[in-house]
Amino acid sequence: MNHQQNELKKELKIRHITMISLGGIIGAGLFVGSGSLINAAGPGSIISYAFAGLLVILVMRMLGEMATANPSSGSFATYAREAIGPWAGYTIGWLYWFFWVTAIAVEAIAGATIIQYWFPTLPSWSISLVLTFLLTLTNMYSVKSFGEFEYWFSMIKVVSVALFLILGGAIIFGFIPSIESPGTSNFLHRGGLLPNGISSVFIGIALVMFSFMGSEIVATAAGESSHPEKAIKTATNNVIFRIIIFYLGSILVIVTILPWNSSSLMKSPFVSVLELVNIPAAAQVMNFILLTAVLSCLNSGLYSSSRMLFSMAQKGDAPRMFLKVNKKGIPFNAIIGCTVISYISVGFNYLSPDKIFLFLVNASGGVALLVYLVIAFSQLRMRRKYEKEKPEALKIKMWLFPYLTYATIIVITSIFIAMAFIDSLRTQFFLTLFIVIFVVGSFYVMKKRKTNNLLSTKKKENVS
Repeated sequence: MNHQQNELKKELKIRHITMISLGGIIGAGLFVGSGSLINAAGPGSIISYAFAGLLVILVMRMLGEMATANPSSGSFATYAREAIGPWAGYTIGWLYWFFWVTAIAVEAIAGATIIQYWFPTLPSWSISLVLTFLLTLTNMYSVKSFGEFEYWFSMIKVVSVALFLILGGAIIFGFIPSIESPGTSNFLHRGGLLPNGISSVFIGIALVMFSFMGSEIVATAAGESSHPEKAIKTATNNVIFRIIIFYLGSILVIVTILPWNSSSLMKSPFVSVLELVNIPAAAQVMNFILLTAVLSCLNSGLYSSSRMLFSMAQKGDAPRMFLKVNKKGIPFNAIIGCTVISYISVGFNYLSPDKIFLFLVNASGGVALLVYLVIAFSQLRMRRKYEKEKPEALKIKMWLFPYLTYATIIVITSIFIAMAFIDSLRTQFFLTLFIVIFVVGSFYVMKKRKTNNLLSTKKKENVS
């Protein structure tokens, strides 16, 4: 097999990557999950989102620095291998792959639940399999078709949130005559900014970090762009604005318009605001947007997990069969491998939703934090290496290096450890730890086997 057959095609355009970066973190976590956090932390949930958002901005800046210097489809697993060691690249690569193949199944099941709203007689498992199959086809056709689908999925999400912010602003500033402006009554006069104390805000930070998972896909996608440097620069600069505008803007609108302790927040805060304005079929509109968000996440999950598997096969960390690339530059076997695992996960949800499937979901819970932690450690080492060997490669630089990098490492480590002391996250903490120990252990088993094979080959050569 020649070198060209193992090459991915660079068909993603700047507009694809810009929109992937914009839509990457707008998912069900914002549209639905934000309600339960607001219910728990009150208006202080804005602090949770702001702090978690700041951490993601810093991590993306670090990733942007490494990705412009060395664009790679393996992204941070490649940098971890170079900066920390082969075991780190192997571990974080498989953990990230595990996170996304589990996420594909979760999103497929969520998509099935949404579709059942319109077609209640269809069985959930069959819808899940059909959704996964259809988006597998878009990923298999070409990387350009993945980019195009993701562009339009993200466009719908971005436009929806933008219209929601305009509508929310109109309510707050009294531009809608039929609705009385709430002023600051919901925001400040229901127990103040922190009605449930500062601890609820800290718990919120740990929960919110998982909502932002997906922003790092940009660095992977840049490896398949004809202008990786420009793509990464645009995306990493945009991350600040999209977190401030889309996340903080939406949460600010919700906590200003709706009472934080309202039961309507638990179904969907977005639906509740739309119903307040008497928008016809508000739940239908929101369901369509939610389905788009879920399909976007499913699409991205297939893309990310397959590229990570392909990259690990290049490094010898995954079977060589996943190196196979078709005529259109698509890692065909890697996509099939990820899809098969997701089909099995959907099957587990059908057979054992409260045991095996729940185990898979919880075990991948802390992976986001570990990925961010590895990115920070890698940047710490790679920056010094680039400054010595090729300073001209540093087109994007981390701010206030190394102080902000150290601060990010300390904070993310603290959040991860804090998970062990938070009732709702304790299971995720220990299961993630179990998976980490298992993956690290498998690296050393594999390494020992390779060494033994090498020694036996040498012995045979000496005998002959």
